[in-house]
Amino acid sequence: MKKFNIRKVLDGLTAASSSSSATAQPGTPRENDVIQETLQSEHFQLCKTVRHGFPYQPSSMAFDPVQKILAVGTQNGALRLFGRAGVECYCQHESGAAVIQLQFLINEGALVSALADDSIHLWNLRQKIPAILHSLKFNRERITYCHLPFQSKWLYIGTERGNIHIVNVESFTLSGYVIMWNKAIELSTKTHPGPVVHISDNPMDEGKLLIGFECGVVVLWDLKCKKADYRYNYDEAIHSVAWHHEGKQFVCSHSDGTLTTWNIRAQAKSAQIITPHGKQPKDGKKPEPCKPILKVEYKTTRAGDPFMILSGGLSYDTVGRRACLTVMHGKSTAVLEMDYPIVDFLTLCETPYPNDFQEPYAVVVLLEKDLVVIDLGQIGYPIFENPYPLTIHESPVTCCEYFVDCPAELIPALYSVGSRQKRQGYSKKEWPISGGNWGQGTQSYPEIIITGHADGSIKFWDASALMLQVLYKLKTAKVFERARSKEEKANTDIVEEDPFAIQTLSWCPESRMLCVAGVSAHVIIYRFSKQEITTEVVQLLEVRMQCEFSDGDSPDPGGDQTPTLPTPGASSSPQESEPPTQPSTGSNSSDGPRDNKPCLQVRSSPLKQSPGYQVELVIQLVWVSGEPPQPITSLAINSSYGLVVFGNSNGLAVVDYLQKTLLLNMGTSELYSPSDPYQRQPRSPRKTRQPSGDNPTKTSCMSRLSYLYSESVKKLRSSHLTTLDSNDGSNTSEDRCKSPTSGSTSPCNSDDERKQKFIEKVKFTSRRFSKTVANDFAKMSRKISLSSEQKPDLEEKFQRWRSLANKKRFCYMNEGKAAARMTQKGAVCRTKSGPNYYAKDNAFTRSRSSSVTSIDRESREAISSFHFCESFPRKTDSVVSPCLLVGTTQGTVMMVALSLPPPGDHRLQQPVGISSCGTLVTLKGGILTMALLDATGTLLPPSYEPWYDPNASDEEKEKSRRRRPASPPSTQEGQDSQFAVLCSEKQAKVVAMPSQTRIYKHNITESSFVLRADVVQMAGAYCIACFCANGHIMTLSLPSLRPLLDVNYLPLTDMRIARTFCFSNLGQALYLTSPTEIQRITYSQETCDNRQEMLSELFTPVETPEAPNKGFFKGLFGGGAQSLDREDLFGETGAGKASRSLAQHIPGPGGMEGMKGAASGIVGDLARARIALDERGQKLGELEDRTAAMMSSADSFSKHAHDMMLKYKDKKWYQL
Repeated sequence: MKKFNIRKVLDGLTAASSSSSATAQPGTPRENDVIQETLQSEHFQLCKTVRHGFPYQPSSMAFDPVQKILAVGTQNGALRLFGRAGVECYCQHESGAAVIQLQFLINEGALVSALADDSIHLWNLRQKIPAILHSLKFNRERITYCHLPFQSKWLYIGTERGNIHIVNVESFTLSGYVIMWNKAIELSTKTHPGPVVHISDNPMDEGKLLIGFECGVVVLWDLKCKKADYRYNYDEAIHSVAWHHEGKQFVCSHSDGTLTTWNIRAQAKSAQIITPHGKQPKDGKKPEPCKPILKVEYKTTRAGDPFMILSGGLSYDTVGRRACLTVMHGKSTAVLEMDYPIVDFLTLCETPYPNDFQEPYAVVVLLEKDLVVIDLGQIGYPIFENPYPLTIHESPVTCCEYFVDCPAELIPALYSVGSRQKRQGYSKKEWPISGGNWGQGTQSYPEIIITGHADGSIKFWDASALMLQVLYKLKTAKVFERARSKEEKANTDIVEEDPFAIQTLSWCPESRMLCVAGVSAHVIIYRFSKQEITTEVVQLLEVRMQCEFSDGDSPDPGGDQTPTLPTPGASSSPQESEPPTQPSTGSNSSDGPRDNKPCLQVRSSPLKQSPGYQVELVIQLVWVSGEPPQPITSLAINSSYGLVVFGNSNGLAVVDYLQKTLLLNMGTSELYSPSDPYQRQPRSPRKTRQPSGDNPTKTSCMSRLSYLYSESVKKLRSSHLTTLDSNDGSNTSEDRCKSPTSGSTSPCNSDDERKQKFIEKVKFTSRRFSKTVANDFAKMSRKISLSSEQKPDLEEKFQRWRSLANKKRFCYMNEGKAAARMTQKGAVCRTKSGPNYYAKDNAFTRSRSSSVTSIDRESREAISSFHFCESFPRKTDSVVSPCLLVGTTQGTVMMVALSLPPPGDHRLQQPVGISSCGTLVTLKGGILTMALLDATGTLLPPSYEPWYDPNASDEEKEKSRRRRPASPPSTQEGQDSQFAVLCSEKQAKVVAMPSQTRIYKHNITESSFVLRADVVQMAGAYCIACFCANGHIMTLSLPSLRPLLDVNYLPLTDMRIARTFCFSNLGQALYLTSPTEIQRITYSQETCDNRQEMLSELFTPVETPEAPNKGFFKGLFGGGAQSLDREDLFGETGAGKASRSLAQHIPGPGGMEGMKGAASGIVGDLARARIALDERGQKLGELEDRTAAMMSSADSFSKHAHDMMLKYKDKKWYQL
């Protein structure tokens, strides 16, 4: 009797209930009977973890001088809080309105935010994830300014109408006390004073409130008497006001670049008027007006002159000058230029009390794209070294990769070479923003993020334990010459700006090999070394990738054709001298310099390479017959094989970077036949048709081999090709040497003029689209986003171009004879490939047979992904061998077999054999990712070579250069020992190897398409993680493809997310949420459960500094600070109730979230218990002291009472 398995039944029910279920191939046994899948739905949960980078579009800033915490608000309603290095927090207002002002409740663990939608919010910072406790929404007035005095619970709010309202921050209710604008200004004033731009109380008298109106009027308001004591008038508008700590003077900054100083008791005239950056006329006239001084701060010191710090105020004749911060100290004035416009600045002082000497020590300057902290205590005002990862956007991010659980020695190695790149001249003091505590997370695995940028730089980041720190920066542009002016720029550029932008990269953490593809169709291979070297000549390989035209549609352009050698397409390094017998491979004279020219000029002078990543080889695609090279769409490197493969819309190329030679240069359509790839050469679109075979044989323009090697190596290569030819036997050597356009005349060449017009039209369209793709990629990194609405427009343009090409087909091919015509006669119409806008077809009706014509295939099909592996290239194979899986944008997966020479000297001398094995499987949509599993469901990673220092001694190299075995050597006949996992934009499939039988299939989405898919490790098992354009994040089990997670997380709003979203192992993922910020998320239940412990704490118990002493004489004569009982003045008993229609109170969710945050995390519980015990012990000690004092006082009172009683006991009343 067969054993009943309830797990299989449940799996079947789950699959049946799914809208797009996984199906098994009929007649094939379910592999789940053999492989026990451990991943279940309860292992997955999606949540955000942490956000890194500079706050995008900052708008305001605040600092807690006791907790040492900095808060930054943005124009989209976000809050970023920073403490010590590694202590960061992100929270968001639901409305998304701009944050116009922030106010800390100093040392209280709370923050007040005022938004542009006239709402104020109270944030609780005593929990790891801050939450809103209260909100207040004003209905009739616009908020312009807020002020919260130190150690006060009453918040002053100025409005656009000129009124001032007062809010109790504990209950977030309005007071009935209101300062109306018409009561504050003089009765004789006929005009409205404008919005309130400043509110502050007198440092020495809390009962006096200084109110600044935009028109230039400043009022000193008496809160008790409810009247204006003094009014100060100036002709220019006010931007900010600052007090002297003694409360006898204040300074105003104005729109004409002046600073006015006022004594509070002299309202008639200002004590001083200065224009810091104005030119002083000799005749005593008023200085010329300057730009507005947006903010001024006035800080005093005990031992020296006060500091006056201001932003703005430059003269108007300094056109194009960068924003400046001016520091005036005594008689010296320092003007500090900033890289970006100044948003706000704050002066950090030793004391939080406004009525004491401030003792400033630093200035925090918030710029539009940077955060700078200036040291005021050192000569020259140096800046502090910023410990936060705020330089992600130093150049716009163009690509991103995420690696989790890397080799342990990798981060120290990168840090050691990166530490030498640090700038000098920073302040020697510690970073002043030092609040908070790190999280107590248990994650110990190393994580690395790699970002590619528009200027050609690559940054390696340490992302371990929810932190982010830059490790190393690589500048790829150093390899190329830079054009000094527009006139010197080569006319072969295909990108108007950012020609060095990184488009994609491939990195092997184990071997530390790095391969980078740029937007100018260049590929650079790097090795990691700890030693500095100087490269005299950069190794260069030029590759000519193109599409073919058949003899039926190739017109005769005139001119002589250049005979070339019948060798695989390759080019020679320009550093090598070419033989005089080798003619030029140019197309014709009409193309001029735009043929065989790369887009960038490689550096000709010696290149000094510091320790770190050093250039091994530069590969450049060249212009072909006036057409620019197509952008590279996919890239892969394998250190064990010594190969790099890259592809675009024309085809693919395989390069041996050990021998510095091109092994394969093939069009996409040519991979569909399993014949030898060397039998089919790339053909020029402008070749003259030869009616007979008597003329000299012609091959591709990309014909000559590199002369880097001796003739013996070439003989080895040619003999190896002969062996491959004899094995395949599909074409003879005579056929291989024939011109692709020679032989019989096509029946479709009747109208030469029409063909010529068509070809020129298609070539013009292709050129235009090619430049559009490259320029769009470079410009996309500089724009905020590319809206999702543009993508259908681009696809529509591409469809129109494709339909234009399909209208003119010159020959029809029967399905049975298509392959022969494609391989021998070349009677297929072929055009330049258009740009690669991955088509997202909802229906999949295209046949993958050879009846699909070449023009149809190449106009839409590009190489989308690669995967090196050790598998079974053919169904009949029983031994694994090196292979290359190739995926295309049409959903085809093809297998290419690799034949590697033995290791050692043979590997450097003998060529690598390559043969196409045809199509493995087809899927809907473009192929995104491919992987291999063994018979137990374990991932088979590509083989790699352990890292060795290329500049080390030969003995050390040999110790480490051992190729890693990737899989068992053989399999039994009739059994499948591997599973190929294939995922496209629409579906996923699992194919058994070597039988190539489909085992499982799952339709991921019908209405949308997948943007990113990766095979990742989770909880000791493997799954497929997918991110769709409709915002869904999904995971599928392996190998059965059961849906485990499907969450609607983030709709695709711009191309930045699609370009940077990436999954990694152990449930980690990230994407660029804004041009300056990286958002990290997790889809692991375990990580979500431990998130509270992993996050850092913002609030730490710190005692508030003691208030300054009044001194004997000040206390005796009342010269010290005067306090105010604000409760009696602003409370309901003294001021009454406020109008209910003025503002609406909204209770926040912070209370419940605060309780949840306080109740979670063992470490947090222990810390809170310890703090509570300390506070309780302290209070008990204070209570004991007070009790003892009361007992002593009671004893003394009893004694005095007893003495008085004895004294007057026997006396009569008249004796008293």
